[in-house]
Amino acid sequence: MEFDYVVVGGGSAGCALAARLSEDPGCRVCLLEAGGSGRSLWARVPGAIVMAQRSAALNWRLHSVPQRQLNDRRMAIPRGRGLGGSALINGMVYFRGHPRDYDQWAALGTTGWSYGEVLPYFRRSEHNENFGPDEYHGRDGPMYVRSVTRPNPLNAAFFEALASLGHVKRADLNGADSEGMGLRQLSIRAGYRETSASAMLRPAMARSNLTVLTGLQVTHIVVQDRCAVAVEARGAGGGCRVQARREIVLTAGAIHSPQLLLLSGIGDGERLRNFGINVQHHLPGVGRNLHDHLASPVHMHTRDPTSYGLSLRSLPRGLWNVAEYLCARRGPLANNVFESAAFVKSSPQVDRPDVQLVFQPARRPGHRFPFPLGHGFAISPVGLYPRSRGRLTLASRDPADAPLIDPALLSEPEDLRTLIFGIRLARQVFATSAFAKHAASESSPGPERLSDADLESYIRAEAYTVHHPVSTCRMGSDAAAVVDPHLRVHGLTGLRVADASVFPSIIGGNTNAAVVMIAEKASDLILGRAPMPAEDSRARGA
Repeated sequence: MEFDYVVVGGGSAGCALAARLSEDPGCRVCLLEAGGSGRSLWARVPGAIVMAQRSAALNWRLHSVPQRQLNDRRMAIPRGRGLGGSALINGMVYFRGHPRDYDQWAALGTTGWSYGEVLPYFRRSEHNENFGPDEYHGRDGPMYVRSVTRPNPLNAAFFEALASLGHVKRADLNGADSEGMGLRQLSIRAGYRETSASAMLRPAMARSNLTVLTGLQVTHIVVQDRCAVAVEARGAGGGCRVQARREIVLTAGAIHSPQLLLLSGIGDGERLRNFGINVQHHLPGVGRNLHDHLASPVHMHTRDPTSYGLSLRSLPRGLWNVAEYLCARRGPLANNVFESAAFVKSSPQVDRPDVQLVFQPARRPGHRFPFPLGHGFAISPVGLYPRSRGRLTLASRDPADAPLIDPALLSEPEDLRTLIFGIRLARQVFATSAFAKHAASESSPGPERLSDADLESYIRAEAYTVHHPVSTCRMGSDAAAVVDPHLRVHGLTGLRVADASVFPSIIGGNTNAAVVMIAEKASDLILGRAPMPAEDSRARGA
């Protein structure tokens, strides 16, 4: 098989990129995905997030190595499996991060990636049902975005509580500045989960110049004379080679893109030789700089049935909600459970919010049953700009073996202090009069845990990542970078990377919207089109 462009990985970036490249009728495009079609009831229904994440057909179910600063726990690292990638199992949150995140990217040497320069690519993919068209939002893009509909009444208490503590409410958290609180925007269309597979790839599959192959795991990139020319893949029917006349683009995500580079002999030469892998190109930055967002929640328990949850008192409402979704695709099942959030500064000295408070008007589901039993609510403080940096390495030269994933969580003490601040602020929110009528009690960390030492112990025992791994093929112009600002792998031709692994640093929030933006911009870079005109200073935020 031979194509002009071979895209490896059918996740959020790969589906968007393959669809955009195939808009040029003069080129043939092949998208390879190791998983299946991604079609699943659990992935389709927004309120079935937990079921989607627990599905072996939709989730690679990866884990980190034991995290020394987290009581040697192995952290779950969910990664989507199938067309749509991790957007099949994520919380469907559409959030771009703070405008200064991208200006920081540009300041780090990634020319062309400032906020004003990437904003047009966010707008190009977006069909926002609530905002725009304006300098911040699009209405003509393929991917539908809307705000939470009919939020649980507890969200109003969350906003009232934060307002009493001096925080402002924003109608649009994706506007000029994300500091403040508001309802979340979600990638949902007509009551169903929206992904780049459903919105972009599947309509494009009617084109004769686009070939989509699922169930094929790419095991090796073939490099000749420092040029990537083909990939080797294997599936249930055996192996095959797919030739690329122009370029190969890796879009397998922050875990599998660096793993494939390493398996192909592109990485730290000394380590690769230890595995008996022939070194094609010494590039020591591959797999380095891994980091992720860490969260540590405050859970409240109440007998008040306002929250989502299963109980005798809420049974009639629950049955109505199921019927409402089945008949009209409305109600709680047509949203995610995490309906609102606030972005706050832990200190006046920081230039943008560094803590996110994610509000959940429901108890945490148990390990065996995927829906909350009883009633409660929670705030999960998330440290938005972790300083800790880890690494991804090979476990063996066998592509079937998962890599060794070490985000080195809490290896920098400042990350711990940020979470302690978030827990204390969450407690302040729940102590306000806005929540008093719900007569809730703290179930974790627990009211007896008051000191910094107590909270540190709790964080080390209970904190978890919110599944935003990035930067393992970091973009930049320095010697430690893996790809240049055009997403080309340094030192090779015919090979690019275009997914979350190229982030120069993590953004201050959920990463899926930014991944689609990268694919949008990558399509212009690959096809040699002029970049979209940058937005003016009005869109650069505070």
